[in-house]
Amino acid sequence: MAETSSSSSSAAAPAPAPSSDPAVDPTAIASMAEEAPPEEMTLVVKWSGKEYTVRAAGDDTLGELKMRICEVTDVLPKRQKLLYPRLMLKDDSVLLSSLPLKPSLKFSMIGTVEEEILVDRPDDPEVLDDHELLQDEVTAIKDKDVYRQKLIRRAKQYKVKLLNPCREGKRLLVLDIDYTLFDHKSPAENPLELMRPFLHEFLTAAYAEYDIMIWSATSMKWVQLKMEQLGVLSNPGYKITALLDHMGMITVQSEKHSEKRTFDCKPLGLIWTKFPEYYNENNTIMFDDLRRNFVMNPQNGLVIKPFRARRF
Repeated sequence: MAETSSSSSSAAAPAPAPSSDPAVDPTAIASMAEEAPPEEMTLVVKWSGKEYTVRAAGDDTLGELKMRICEVTDVLPKRQKLLYPRLMLKDDSVLLSSLPLKPSLKFSMIGTVEEEILVDRPDDPEVLDDHELLQDEVTAIKDKDVYRQKLIRRAKQYKVKLLNPCREGKRLLVLDIDYTLFDHKSPAENPLELMRPFLHEFLTAAYAEYDIMIWSATSMKWVQLKMEQLGVLSNPGYKITALLDHMGMITVQSEKHSEKRTFDCKPLGLIWTKFPEYYNENNTIMFDDLRRNFVMNPQNGLVIKPFRARRF
């Protein structure tokens, strides 16, 4: 990868050092997954003449509910407007448990499925400057029980479809897409023009020691399309183990500010729970241009310099 930060200058991804921080135990998550909190609820959403049933928990946010609705309707969260009798639903960070929801009432949703699969990721949110996350904040977030419970539920709900088998004795490299593998904003006639230089060479070298998973904060349709366009899924030099999308992420809050700020992150514990015999906190590393994406696993994350194609 040509433009990584100085801490990631070598071609093959280094193995993260074992951390003294308390790790999320995949075995414990798996055993607790059947003991989801009692505040789980079943909600009904009306859209386009049909009714959809969505399961959520009281400590889920409105934004997470939109992710669940996206799962059954394909309407992206940013395209959804939710309506509920006598409620104003404008703040995606509000907890469902704080809303006076009644079993007899239903949500209505206004929204349209994207006409094009290629959907721009919104510019990195104004809700939180990535550099504002301090170390004590990261620790407070990853150790908070409410987020561990969210991880437990997400691990139970989210399905990871393997494209190729996990390999015994290999470490795991998890890669973001936007600005990590690909510049999704610059104009170009061919997507290959926006691919990070030496991407295939890097992945080929990494594959000798690492299984590779791609995790993007966008929809699975976009992930598959972009990886196909870049030739990542068909390159003979390496194989991708799995693709993950935004549905595997969880929402957390930064609480060291006068005003709470909400953002989504990629908890690696989800992967460790699914494949405990292969991957864990001692053999996994994630490259992402946004540090907040690995706030649940800071010892396993490496911030990579965003790649933006230079167009003259």
